[in-house]
Amino acid sequence: MIKFIPFVFLLIYSSASMAELNEVKISSRLDPNAIIITEVDIIFVYDDEITNDFPKSKSSWYSGKRGFTISAGDKVDVVNIFIPQGFDSVSATLPARKAEAKKVFVFAYHDDAQASPVDITDMSAVSIEIDPFGIVVSRIN
Repeated sequence: MIKFIPFVFLLIYSSASMAELNEVKISSRLDPNAIIITEVDIIFVYDDEITNDFPKSKSSWYSGKRGFTISAGDKVDVVNIFIPQGFDSVSATLPARKAEAKKVFVFAYHDDAQASPVDITDMSAVSIEIDPFGIVVSRIN
């Protein structure tokens, strides 16, 4: 029985650092008559070093996105979605290895330039709403 306890501890500890994300729904509450399309990025990070060096603001992410993803290689997956204004809802297609992610972040181009990434790692189902002031990320029950 003593040999079983460390294994259970290891199993619990290792799964605690993995992402729980299974569903992301994105909707836009912007005026459907305006001509605006918002880019939303859901970034899955599989390496602790990359997590520590992750961009701290929306402007840093979008200005350095190409270089960051090239240098990170297979240590990140980026789910990139374009949402037209007034669009009711779309479900994001998540990467097959999503559960292996150390961190999962969200950036939206419509958000403030200094907006920090939203950490959704510990959420299993997420709603991202785009409104006139930026994005609102919340847990779906």
